[in-house]
Amino acid sequence: MRTFHHAEFGVERLARERELTVSACLPTREEAATIGGIVDALVELRDRGVIDQVVVIDAASADGTAAIAAEHGAEVFDENTLLPGIGRVLGKGDAMWRALTVLHGDVVCYLDADSEDFGPHFASGVLGPILCEPGVEYVKGFYRRPFKSGGVAVPDGGGRVTELTARPLLNLFYPELAQLRQPLAGEIAARRTLLERLPFASGYGVEIAQLIDAYRAVGVHALAQVDLDVRQNRHQSLAALGPMAYAVLRAVVERLVREGRFDPSALSGDERFLVPLGGGVEERIVEAVERPPLQSLRAAV
Repeated sequence: MRTFHHAEFGVERLARERELTVSACLPTREEAATIGGIVDALVELRDRGVIDQVVVIDAASADGTAAIAAEHGAEVFDENTLLPGIGRVLGKGDAMWRALTVLHGDVVCYLDADSEDFGPHFASGVLGPILCEPGVEYVKGFYRRPFKSGGVAVPDGGGRVTELTARPLLNLFYPELAQLRQPLAGEIAARRTLLERLPFASGYGVEIAQLIDAYRAVGVHALAQVDLDVRQNRHQSLAALGPMAYAVLRAVVERLVREGRFDPSALSGDERFLVPLGGGVEERIVEAVERPPLQSLRAAV
């Protein structure tokens, strides 16, 4: 797998060399604190000829996220208005999948909307290998993740689900992908033709599921990763990380089942994640639905 640094893909180089159209997509839920600055950076890239479309897919945020994004120059869509006949939206991955119906670019760049100190290199970095290097179809960003607690930041320590769940799973079952620094990164660029061939896990398992499916579809030689230096985002509590890790584990196991490497009868099929609480347990629903490849949905219409 090829590894690059974002500095290799400056704005001038991308604007000069690219032959493909590009859409940038931000799935959002209550991101009023960060969305304005992120959209500003992407609109600047649009104005400088690096991307063609800046889209926010909002989960009916109550904090004004959608309005702020529109004021700063993004196209904004309520996720519930996209493919409404499919049923309710089941999380981030479902929103990313539905977004393909309004994203026009030959290349799609997904970005997280909760990044602090966001810079345009987050987009230009992951776009670079697809736009400038032959044979690349899917790109992941990676970065150092400082951990903040009680107002104190340490250089590393973020990405607990990555280190304690995703990385061990990849080492055990997909060692070809073990060299990826941030397998759960939300900074992704991919050719539309590839994305429309892939199923999308509906919830927090979307990134690792998409990574494995892209690898199976095009091979490790068509994957790349790009160093984006540092990314700071909000940290989840341990209570919130349990269901996220469960979603990642389920997504991997479901792929092992499809590959004939795991006995499906061993799975409970239950979307409930049980957490001990007091003298009993609390149930948390972890959506396990996967949306089909968009091209198959279109073919059926």
